[in-house]
Formats: sequence, C-alpha cells, structure tokens
Amino acid sequence: MKKFLSKFLDKTFLRFVIVGVINTIFGTAIMFVFYNVFHLSYWISSASNYFFGSILSYFLNKHFTFQYKERDLGVVGRFILNISVCYLAAYGIAKPLFRWMLSGFSASVQDNVAMLGGMVLFVMFNYLGQRFFAFKKREN
Repeated sequence: MKKFLSKFLDKTFLRFVIVGVINTIFGTAIMFVFYNVFHLSYWISSASNYFFGSILSYFLNKHFTFQYKERDLGVVGRFILNISVCYLAAYGIAKPLFRWMLSGFSASVQDNVAMLGGMVLFVMFNYLGQRFFAFKKREN
C-alpha cells in the first residue's frame, strides 16, 4: 500500500498542489464574480473558470509540475481532452447531486455549493488525468 501511495503522493503531487492553489484562487474568483456579480449562468460561470484557468494551468503544470520537455501538439490535445472530460464529469455530477441534497434551499445556494463541489471533484479527476494521460512521459 505504501508503494502504491508513494506513486501518487510525491514531489510531483506537491508541485501540483502549489499550482492548484494559485490556479484555484484565479479561477474561483472568475467563476464567482461571473455568477454573483454579472449574473451569468452556472454553466457559463463554471466553464469560464476552467477556460481561463486552464490556460494558466497548462503552462504552470507543463513547465513546473510535470517538467514536460517534449514539444509536440499531442500534449496540447491530451491536455484539452483531459480538462474537458474532467470538467464535464465533475460539474455534471455536482449540479444534480447538490440540487438534490439542498432541495430546500434557493437555486443560488444550490448552484454556489455545486460549483464548490464541482471544484473538488475536478481537482481529483484532473490530477490523475494530467499525471497519467496529458503529461505522461514516453517510455523509451
């Protein structure tokens, strides 16, 4: 079990957490301002978080977290695919789950909590996807 956990919880994971904190502050500000100040929809607000945050995330994770040196368009495609799948899965699960769990609350409360829940799910899915798919190093 220790060997299994050490494969996931290593210096790469620590760098991912640091980048994640920076990215979370940036993206969360965008998402909640878009939803609560500009009154954009749940989907537009949360998607804007990941659109703008993903641009920052790509460069920070490529160069700092995973130190991915290869120059190919495949990594960009895998990164976009990973972000898209993780976003749709995380927020697609969170919205109906928190609507059901918080059925006695207003739609605004439900959506705000669902966006937070979607963020948590997204982080888990995204780490695995970036480490083992998007920035997976080629074996020689």
